[in-house]
Amino acid sequence: MNRTCLLTTFVVLLFIVRSTQANLEIFTCEPEWAALAGELGGSNVTTFSATTALQDPHQVQARPSLLARARRADLAVCTGAGLEIGWIPMIQRQAANPEIQPGQPGFFQAADYVPMLEVPARMDRSEGDIHAEGNPHIQTDPRNIGLVAKALAGRMAQLDPVNAAIYMARYEDFSARWEKAIDKWQQQAAPLKGTPIVVAHRYWVYLEKWLGLQEVATLESKPGLPPSSAHLAEVLAQLKAQPARVIVRVAYQDARPSEWLSERAGIPAVMLPGTVDGTPEATDLFRLFDDTIQKLLKAIQK
Repeated sequence: MNRTCLLTTFVVLLFIVRSTQANLEIFTCEPEWAALAGELGGSNVTTFSATTALQDPHQVQARPSLLARARRADLAVCTGAGLEIGWIPMIQRQAANPEIQPGQPGFFQAADYVPMLEVPARMDRSEGDIHAEGNPHIQTDPRNIGLVAKALAGRMAQLDPVNAAIYMARYEDFSARWEKAIDKWQQQAAPLKGTPIVVAHRYWVYLEKWLGLQEVATLESKPGLPPSSAHLAEVLAQLKAQPARVIVRVAYQDARPSEWLSERAGIPAVMLPGTVDGTPEATDLFRLFDDTIQKLLKAIQK
């Protein structure tokens, strides 16, 4: 058998082996996108999340295990909008995987497909951790996840045309179930409309817009800066004139500032999951919003 025949045989065998395995290796930057890719791909994909719900996605180390996953990925799915600017470029560079480089079909940024909030008119780093593209915490509004799902299914179909029909069929099924769930959540959350809240970080602007929550104070004096004692005292004084019903933080944030204010202002502090597995109850995308709304409703009942 000559060299050409051996090479042809090897390629055929490689194709057969790959066809019996997951067709797409998907590296995701956050748990919500791993969960969404799993909904759309089922057994035809293998997903990996570089972060957990208990990690700040702004700050991640490019560990060897992450590089190994990125090196063999067919598709990298991140939030974008500057959320991972401190680490994903380093992973892309060091992994040296041409498929997931910026501008390639194998690099997908969810924020490209949703209407962005809080896009600054000008950039001024003295104002704290400001994102030029807008607030990146898009996953707190389920309607955004629906928009991302459509675009992501299309990208998966583009990268894996053999299973394109499966991805699109799974998207249609997910979309129908998701829209029905959004209707349910909006009905359940009706009592939350207009509720004044304090937030630990400006993480919830998309959730606030969706549910009609009214943010009256933030525990950070500037985005990304840890709450100072002086600023917390100012917020406490502010709440005497403009009361709030609940203090909200995300799973990876320090609970102490929220608890300090809760004790002195006499209002409950609640930790919301923020993403999949942010609480024991938020085990998938559907349960993420089930738990978010139930925790908010329970908090205002106090």
